[in-house]
Amino acid sequence: DLNIKDMVQNNHLAKSIMDVAWRMLIDTIKNKAECASSKVVLVNPAYTSQMCSRCGTIVKKELKDRIHKCNCCNLEMDRDFNASINILRLGLQSLG
Repeated sequence: DLNIKDMVQNNHLAKSIMDVAWRMLIDTIKNKAECASSKVVLVNPAYTSQMCSRCGTIVKKELKDRIHKCNCCNLEMDRDFNASINILRLGLQSLG
């Protein structure tokens, strides 16, 4: 039996193990989408929680900050919901 939990605590193996796990998840999702005649669009999530989904202003925040508050357009919403809107927009833009 492989004890992934203990292996991930070894810094030398952790990154490789986690990279393989993410790759397997992405491959599984792509296969399921293909079976459902759907398409998977991979989006770079960088800055999606910092960018205001209404006006595009970058609002710096720490990980502990759970609410997105834009000083430019006064948008206030959950940080993750804001990021999800930005990720959706990026995905749709990549489709053309």
